[in-house]
Amino acid sequence: MQDVFTFADKLGPLKVIHVHEPSIGLKAILVVDNVAKGPSIGGMRMATDVSTEECLRLARAMTFKNAAAGLPHGGGKIVIYGDPKMPMSEKEVLLRGLAQALRNEDSYIFAPDMGTDEECMAWIRDEVGRVVGLPREIGGIPLDEIGATGWGLSNVVDVALEYCDFDLHDARLVVQGFGAVGKNVSQFLTEKGATLIAVADSAGAVHNPAGLDVSRLLELKNVGNSVIDYEDAETLDRDAVIDVECDIWIPAARPDVINEENVHRLNTRLVVEGANIPITHGAEKYLHDQGVLCIPDFIANAGGVICAAMEYHGSSQTAAMQAIEEKLRRNTKLVLEASRRDQILPREASMEMAMERIKRAMSFRRYSLFSTAEEWI
Repeated sequence: MQDVFTFADKLGPLKVIHVHEPSIGLKAILVVDNVAKGPSIGGMRMATDVSTEECLRLARAMTFKNAAAGLPHGGGKIVIYGDPKMPMSEKEVLLRGLAQALRNEDSYIFAPDMGTDEECMAWIRDEVGRVVGLPREIGGIPLDEIGATGWGLSNVVDVALEYCDFDLHDARLVVQGFGAVGKNVSQFLTEKGATLIAVADSAGAVHNPAGLDVSRLLELKNVGNSVIDYEDAETLDRDAVIDVECDIWIPAARPDVINEENVHRLNTRLVVEGANIPITHGAEKYLHDQGVLCIPDFIANAGGVICAAMEYHGSSQTAAMQAIEEKLRRNTKLVLEASRRDQILPREASMEMAMERIKRAMSFRRYSLFSTAEEWI
């Protein structure tokens, strides 16, 4: 087991809980990173290869994301060991068991992520009630159905293009990961004039320089097929999507898909991070040095958690979508202006903005390490 204290700093984590219920095959980890701004919100991610380290990193990303978005919530995350494609009846047993095991952990609010969806959140609500991302039928704002994260990404792209030397019309778009986020951002951006030329999912990738029909791709995914079943396109290995020359490249899958070993293969002008921690810091620095604009994850993909938090506090879908647009456009502008002014990476500018908000909130706490934000070292 990893020593979580090697990851500890002044921000957190507040607590790390390992859940094991062998009678149902449940193994999961909850990380509550920081609650200075309020109870933590972060999704439940299911995969066969998750780890404590991944959960810690994702929870910290949520701390920054929620702070940057101006939400009254801290960061947390759950990872569940399991095949996300398991029968729903088996998944229900695991998630209900997990909810019961964590029923008294009121510092964390359950939310969907990779491998979980609105139906899963309905099971959690039935067990503990402390959940967001619910189906519309029981008062929720279905994040995936309305494309909250993808909508936010499309607005971030709009602002980022003000700092690029090309516009969206006929811009060549590549999306790595065609799940809930990838599908929605592809649809929003192609409706605005971009051309989707390559896309990948867990089974492989397809490429057509003349453009892919997003509606046909959606039809394939909706019946359980892969993008590689798309006709009129070249079929590629999953990771070969990194090599496709384009104008906009959006990672919308797993962590660290772009790292120091493969970043030199990217041939793009703008990267907007749709997934959480999809690019290592070293790879981001390489892209910056090569003149590629890279919008970090906790700025770019905050649409989902903004929508979730607003649902939790009783807002309407319309208000949530407006808030996503306003907050993400403003934050992207602030970050890119600071990056240009101070000659620093967009991630560094983003972290400075988020840290100031977290430090201020932490200064009010009983056991604060400092009495004012200025005392942070």
